[in-house]
This record gives sequence, C-alpha cells and structure tokens, in this order.
Amino acid sequence: MPAVVLALTVTGTVQLARSGHLLLPFERVTTLKGRLASIGDFFEDPQVVRILRKHGLRVETSSAGSRAVATGSLKGLDFVFPSGKPAADQIHDTRQAAGEYSKDFQPFDSPLVLASFRGYAETLHDRQVASPQPAPGGGQPLYYTLKMDKFLTLTRKGLSWNDLHVDHHGIHNDNPVLAQTSDICQSASADAYVGLVAFTQHHNTPPIDNRQARALARSISPLLLSQGSPSDSLYTYYIDSDGPSQDPIAVLYEHQYLAYQATYRAAHGTVDTERVLLYPQYPMLSHPHFIALDHEANQLGELLENDPELRRRETQLGYQLVPSGSTDELAEHLNGQGIPAPRPSHREQTAARMPDWQVLEQMIAVVKKCPKPVSDPAQQKTG
Repeated sequence: MPAVVLALTVTGTVQLARSGHLLLPFERVTTLKGRLASIGDFFEDPQVVRILRKHGLRVETSSAGSRAVATGSLKGLDFVFPSGKPAADQIHDTRQAAGEYSKDFQPFDSPLVLASFRGYAETLHDRQVASPQPAPGGGQPLYYTLKMDKFLTLTRKGLSWNDLHVDHHGIHNDNPVLAQTSDICQSASADAYVGLVAFTQHHNTPPIDNRQARALARSISPLLLSQGSPSDSLYTYYIDSDGPSQDPIAVLYEHQYLAYQATYRAAHGTVDTERVLLYPQYPMLSHPHFIALDHEANQLGELLENDPELRRRETQLGYQLVPSGSTDELAEHLNGQGIPAPRPSHREQTAARMPDWQVLEQMIAVVKKCPKPVSDPAQQKTG
C-alpha cells in the first residue's frame, strides 16, 4: 500500500475512534446486561450509546414493569433500573436477606405529573381545582398546580367532564373526571399514583402499617382506574391526535412531556400549547434507582452520577439531576431551547411520600388482584 494511502487510512481510523464511531481492535469493551422499566429508552439514545462506548461500555437491556423488575429473576443481569423507590427497596431488601451484592445509584429524577390538555385544565381552573403557573411574556401557560384533594372529590362524586361544563372550552366529553394510569400490577408510575392518592386521602401522610393500608385502599379504589396498558402506550395515546377524547388526563413522568415538547419545537418552531401538565400540589417524585448487581456495573452507575457529558445528556432528555448543582440545570436548558420551564421547582415544596414497599404491596393487592410474578418478565416497556 502506498505510504500516502496508508497515512490517510490510519488518520481516518484515529479520527473515527476519537469521534466514538469506531472502536480500535485493542480497546476493551465491557458488555453489561440490565433490566429496566421506563428508563429503557435512555440507553437507546444514540448520544448515550456513544458516550458509554467512549468509556468502554456497551449496554444490553430488556424491559419490564418496575414491579416485575423487583419480583422477577435477576439471574444473568449486571444491573437493574426500576423507576421507583418501592421497587428499588424491595430489590435491596431481598438481596440483602440472601447475602447478595447490590449497590445503589440515583443519578436523576422525574416528578409524577398528570398530563392533560388546555381545555380540561381550564375547566378545572374554572372550578378552582387547578391554577395556572405564570407564563413568560404573558403567553398561554403550559403548567398548572392541581389541588389533589379537590380533584379527587370530583372523581368520588362521579362527575363527568360535561357536568363541569367543559363545553365552555369547546369540548364535549361525557367520560368521568379521573386520571388514567397504566397497569398497577406492573408500572411504577401507576403505583406512585396510588401512593399519591393515598397520601392525599390520608391527611397528607402515607399509611404506615398493613391494617391502615388495606382500609385506605378499599376507600380509594373508586378513585383509581387501570386498564392494563403499558406506560409507553399511555404516553403514545396522550400525544396522539385522539388524545383529548380518549385520555383527558394521563399519569406520566415529567421527562416524557419535556422530551415531547423538545421534539415538537424542533419540528414546528414553537411548543405545543394545547398539551399541558398538572402538577400535584404536593409533588410526587419517582426516584428511579440504578442498582449494580455486581462490581463491574459500578462503573456505569458512577458515570451516570458523575460524567459531565453524560449528565448534560440526562438534562437534555428532560431529567432533573440528582444531586443538582447550585443552579437548576433543567430549567436553564429548557429556557435556552425556547421551552418554558415549570416553576416553582419541586425543591421549594413539601413533597408527597410513598409508603414502604411492603405497605404499598398490601394496598395494591386490595386495589387490583395482580398475577403472580414470573421468573422472566415479558420484554415489554411498562414504566
């Protein structure tokens, strides 16, 4: 091979390697296998894949609901990433009792939100159930604060949206006023909503024992609706053109909405002002936990918490960093992209608290009879 061609070939190879598009033969790659819930899309993001490859890591994941992650077999896995603290606590307790290794990391968070549409939010505003957060420049608000106790009162009374005169905002919908969740038997977001409803109905405190939990669960069962859809399907329904009629209020995570608005703005040059968020007056954080099941997975957990490039990408995908720096990284990013940031920050508010996972399991058993867990959950993203 001529010297010039050889030089160009070597130079091109080195440049590709530096850009993350090519690994040189002598670079060591560690493959880590994990099971995730709603965080699964994070590891499919091309930029995340590139950043991890620079650190010699390749991640292979399978998906299951957070409760299935907690109760299913962990054989052959290096890590799990349940979307909520109760599932993470259950994994820790189970492995500690068995004398097995686990190490916990919490790189980011995403509050539970009730995703809705402007006409429905304004209908709740008319009833003094929701209040809009001020929008920059006096524009249409994207974010509302929801008084959960008043909202649940509407649900308990069995009122429909038409009963609330949603027609004043150009909508006709005779469906009941309630929040649609994904499958309570699988989904951390649905379980978190159970916890939020319980916290609200229990005088802003979580139930502390099984007797309290069962009695409270019987009381709040009429306030809950789970049709068994996985949370990614619920999100798909919400952003669909038929969303306003089929799912007026859907229980999602904040990062899903913010990522949608970023995509929408990139395509249309403006945000979607018809889709809005209702933030419970006492916010419920999701607390996703990365749990290393062996020492090799520790490197991934440490990168998620500390690598500057990866942390920037976490913010760009709509997550709130944990721990956060002296500034609100997510708000700065959103404002820089022309997307209004929700305010005030959850850090300035009293947060709702989930019951311990054993108590939550008692509540779920009353609300819905769930099938026994299987050793290898279906490969389905159920959040």
